[in-house]
Amino acid sequence: MAKESSHLAHTAGIHRVVVIVDNNSNPFELGCATEIFGLRRPEIGRDLYDFRLCSPEPSTLMRDGFFTLTGVAGLEAADTADTLIVPNRPDAEVPRRPAVLDTIRRAHARGARLIGFCSGAFTLAEAGVLDGRRATARWQWADAFRLRFPAVHLASDVLFVDDGDILTAAGSTAALDLGLHVVRRDHGAEVANSVSRRLVFAAHRDGGQRQFVERPLPDVPDESLAPVLAWAQERLDSPLTISVLAVRAAVSPATLHRRFRAQLGTTPLMWLTGERLALACRLIERGESRFEVVARRSGLGTAANLRTLMRRETGITPSAYKRRFGPEVS
Repeated sequence: MAKESSHLAHTAGIHRVVVIVDNNSNPFELGCATEIFGLRRPEIGRDLYDFRLCSPEPSTLMRDGFFTLTGVAGLEAADTADTLIVPNRPDAEVPRRPAVLDTIRRAHARGARLIGFCSGAFTLAEAGVLDGRRATARWQWADAFRLRFPAVHLASDVLFVDDGDILTAAGSTAALDLGLHVVRRDHGAEVANSVSRRLVFAAHRDGGQRQFVERPLPDVPDESLAPVLAWAQERLDSPLTISVLAVRAAVSPATLHRRFRAQLGTTPLMWLTGERLALACRLIERGESRFEVVARRSGLGTAANLRTLMRRETGITPSAYKRRFGPEVS
């Protein structure tokens, strides 16, 4: 099955996300999945996902015995998932249950999308679905992962990897980055930004990934950078340069670069490009079909530049984005 063909498989219903919880699973990543995929969205006017938990046992002891999870479905619930989130645990070296691994293999064979948060990459690799694929895992486990699973192409310096039908996040909070990316991929920039606002997830994390989730203004420790970010966001269609931003911030270009690196983890140019692409996505979603106009209003210049940057940063063309997220999409 093609990688994207099953991602929104319920044409008459709603996309089903199922999380497998196993003994010693991490509560934080379970909470991230619940916050992003499991909450009702009255501010959007519709539910985005049908969210369920399942476990191989009626009673599941969570990490370090913090609490016991009961009252969730058995593993058979995973057989109806469009997206299956696999267990992640701190004991990455302990083998996973055969029943859990078999469930993952079945889901993969029928075309479900698989997600592993943090050490969930170990679960996916142990199930054999990552051989020859790109993935990421928490940085301190990178060497151990490569030794155990040499057939997997591990990227240890990124927040998450989107390899089509299998997605992995590098660490605990990267689960939020990846979750918002999935919402963005499924429902578009406007919806993903609404979820981001509700989460109050304000950190701008570049991570070297194809991330095009619009984020709220970062809550930076040095307040001198926040005003120039807000000022620039209101003038994205203007010919902003690093020198212009530096003058506005009353610092040298070199100091501006240092502050962007320290506070946002990126460069001024990369930040500007990301903000302009986010604006371009919103314009397309709101019905602007003239890509020359989109490029001009978002500060990207020409339609050709828009196509080049959008394809490079998001993996799809403006035309494909319009077909997927434009107003004609119900």
